[in-house]
Amino acid sequence: MQDRKPQQIARELALLSLSQLPVNPKKLTPEQLPKLVLAAVRALRSEVQDSLDNAAGELQRSNDRILTSETRAGDLNTARTMLQEAVICTQTAINQLGAAIEYPEMIQLASQDKEVTRYAIEIIKIVNEERKTVDEQISSALVDWQVTRLAQIDRDILRIAVAEMEFINVPVSIAINEAVELAKRYSGEDGHRFINGVLRRVTEQKKTA
Repeated sequence: MQDRKPQQIARELALLSLSQLPVNPKKLTPEQLPKLVLAAVRALRSEVQDSLDNAAGELQRSNDRILTSETRAGDLNTARTMLQEAVICTQTAINQLGAAIEYPEMIQLASQDKEVTRYAIEIIKIVNEERKTVDEQISSALVDWQVTRLAQIDRDILRIAVAEMEFINVPVSIAINEAVELAKRYSGEDGHRFINGVLRRVTEQKKTA
């Protein structure tokens, strides 16, 4: 896995933190903002532990299938089926471990790198305080759809990208690319294409405004 830049980690933490904001935005105090990020980090730690526990469970099931195939299988086909089940369990365990490996870097940087925390807080603050403006830009780019009807994860990814472009002066190409990468990690199967399309329309409308 390639090391990710502090701002990439910060965007991901901001995304995880935004889910904790109330539906109706209200002013957040300077004390509340870091607590949102801290809660996101704690959620990540819990997810890592769950992934590791699940991987251990799948490996144990794989081991059980192998032992059973050796000692209790009445015929070759039964033994083959049990071994195939063992392989599936092992593959699931590998996937769980892969998911767990993604997060320690983020947790460490969030805990130790002030730039990560600062940028995550900046994004959260802007999305919360400028939500009306941000959502209006997203709404204007949606075809026969409303921001409130979007899946929360897609809505928050779009809000981060628009906030970066509009209020933090992040170059359009970077904001869109980073949003697409977030969607690949957190959204549905075609989420990244949807995110890309909406943000492209946002930038086109700004050019013609």
